[in-house]
Amino acid sequence: MKIKTRRFSSATAMKLLSIILVVLVATDGIITNLLIKSGIAHEGNALLKPIAGTGMFLVIKLAGALLCALLLWDIYRHWPKMAVIASYCFVGIYACITIWNLILLFT
Repeated sequence: MKIKTRRFSSATAMKLLSIILVVLVATDGIITNLLIKSGIAHEGNALLKPIAGTGMFLVIKLAGALLCALLLWDIYRHWPKMAVIASYCFVGIYACITIWNLILLFT
């Protein structure tokens, strides 16, 4: 008897990774705003520091995340394997950043 295994196609993986990346960046932006407003932390990115803690901070973060997702999708069309690997790396990095911010928020 042959066992069938199901795997995501690289296009499906790329779509899921893009969605996860945007959600993680949004979550990071929300938590960072909460940390800044409560005085627990400050923004380390010099470009975002002037607007950190404001409503525009999240808008800029989301716009940047969407732009990155679109750029990764464009790279995927030409070099699929490289785009999927890069997306896994970015998702991993933002997952770590989000976990770090959650630890700061709840300690």
